[in-house]
Amino acid sequence: MATANYNRSVPDIISDLFLQLTNLFRKELQLARTEVSEKVGQAVGGIVMLLIGAVLLIPALVILLEAAASAIAELTTLESYWASAIVGGATLLIGIILALVGINRLKADKLTPRRTIEQFQRDAAIAREQVS
Repeated sequence: MATANYNRSVPDIISDLFLQLTNLFRKELQLARTEVSEKVGQAVGGIVMLLIGAVLLIPALVILLEAAASAIAELTTLESYWASAIVGGATLLIGIILALVGINRLKADKLTPRRTIEQFQRDAAIAREQVS
């Protein structure tokens, strides 16, 4: 803890201020690295789970879509190619929607270390206040 020393010179005070600011920014950079590392870990984990899920779901989805097309063809007067087209179109629409949602979740603004940036802004404001 700093002791009160009222007999310090102005250069000593300014030197101490810059030393404290340097230490503060060093700690803030360490926090930023930690937070960015955490966000990258989240993104990598999400991508890995997405890929594993896709590998497991694709064959199951193909089988279910074939069954749906066969069921539509059996239950209606449609030809099998029309039933397949209906099922394929619906699946395409759902796939596009899911892909857009996934892309939105992986955008850079979702992975930005907001807490660190806000803390940097507060620290910079305090530093400006202290210097002036």
